[in-house]
Amino acid sequence: MSANVDLNNRPDYDAVLQDIADYVLHFNIESAEALDTARNCLMDTLGCGLLALRFPECTKHLGPIVEGTVVPFGARVPGTAYRLDPVKAAWDIGCIVRWLDYNDTWLAAEWGHPSDNLGGILAVADHLSQKRLANGEAPLTVRDVLEAMILAHEIQGVIALENSFNRVGLDHVILVKVASTAVTAKLMGANREQLLSALSHAFADGQALRTYRHAPNAGSRKSWAAGDASSRGVRLADIAMRGEMGIPGVLTAKQWGFYDVLFSHTNNDLALKPEDKRAFSFSRPFGSYVMENVLFKISFPAEFHAQTACEAAVTLHPQVRNRLHEIDRIVITTHESAIRIISKVGPLANAADRDHCIQYMTAVPLAFGNLVAEQYEDDFHRAHPIIDVLREKMVIVEEPRFTREYLEADKRSIANAVQVFFKDGSSTDNVVVEYPIGHRRRRAEGIPLLEDKFKANLATRFVGQRCGEIFVLCKDQAQLEATPVNRFVDLFVI
Repeated sequence: MSANVDLNNRPDYDAVLQDIADYVLHFNIESAEALDTARNCLMDTLGCGLLALRFPECTKHLGPIVEGTVVPFGARVPGTAYRLDPVKAAWDIGCIVRWLDYNDTWLAAEWGHPSDNLGGILAVADHLSQKRLANGEAPLTVRDVLEAMILAHEIQGVIALENSFNRVGLDHVILVKVASTAVTAKLMGANREQLLSALSHAFADGQALRTYRHAPNAGSRKSWAAGDASSRGVRLADIAMRGEMGIPGVLTAKQWGFYDVLFSHTNNDLALKPEDKRAFSFSRPFGSYVMENVLFKISFPAEFHAQTACEAAVTLHPQVRNRLHEIDRIVITTHESAIRIISKVGPLANAADRDHCIQYMTAVPLAFGNLVAEQYEDDFHRAHPIIDVLREKMVIVEEPRFTREYLEADKRSIANAVQVFFKDGSSTDNVVVEYPIGHRRRRAEGIPLLEDKFKANLATRFVGQRCGEIFVLCKDQAQLEATPVNRFVDLFVI
């Protein structure tokens, strides 16, 4: 036989795909903590979306591609009057959820925001519920939504534990696409073969670069990239449900598979050396770990690696607010991931650039005592030159312990410390915050504040009576879980 031919024995599906499919189809969610956290996550995620509707740069993206389109049983976009096909609705919901960088976070070898998957989950669940009712069938309930959220969080988060996509230049939204594909296929009624097919196409897709998250190209695409990924997951699930064949060796195929093409270092040489080859590794099986340990952004709409720096800066504000022009330097002691992702100097071109700059996110609360979404906007930045003055005085230092404990499974801290030194030789205390208020270790302290955040976000869109009705329902775990999805979404329609 000639050596210049391909051996055409079709393989079984890659083991990773089979593990994900079997988890989605067969895992029984029994964790009361996961379901309770998912309920809080649902509240927080929808609230973040409602708040984003105040920003025209976000709302310009919303609505049907063709104006005036009427979609039977169309999925609703919370806080709006839009009724869209599930693919575009997933895009819109995901866009508003992520726009202000205020929804939940997962930090590991890769990072991301697992509640981004709610775009696809809620769009599909709302559409299917309306369609089922029209056919005389029972609609999906919010319990189905919460379970889908737990599954999606777990897929995205467990893959992220030991697999760094950012180190090969890929954006973390690939994991949103994979997780959304899996759970929306399940909601659609996929069997194992259909789920495997859908997952294989998620990995075969072109994957997003991280260019739009980093200096000097940071921009607003990072605010809709996850919505785009969740929407693509819905589309791929639909394609598989129509009987499209899968790609069994999409990860492991030599030269053409995901591992060789996108997850390994080739140095522009098609002949991969053994040390350049990569494959996914896993430190734990799929369960409900990620939802139970997810991080909430409670106090600040800011990239999560800076949350504790913001908290430290708020603590220092009373000591420095009247001495801003006496400051000699500001030392931010942090962890390696923060330095790699959000430490930057020089001009900041837009709001998306500013909310991924640890220096900016620390300077604002030092000067003003808080950090809110409006403070990233151009008008605010131009009106307060003191922010850039403070940025220029900042020194970023890595603390090895912070870097180490960021990755330790029993800690997963996101530590930062801030200390201000004045020209007269005096200084503030070095304020260290190791665990942000949204961390699992601070749940008892954080959840009441998360509820306050939700109520404030509701009030930006609805009258008081509607706000109260939504909040009372969301506080009652049993009643919320039993609520039909279409009835739940009805409450969020303008």
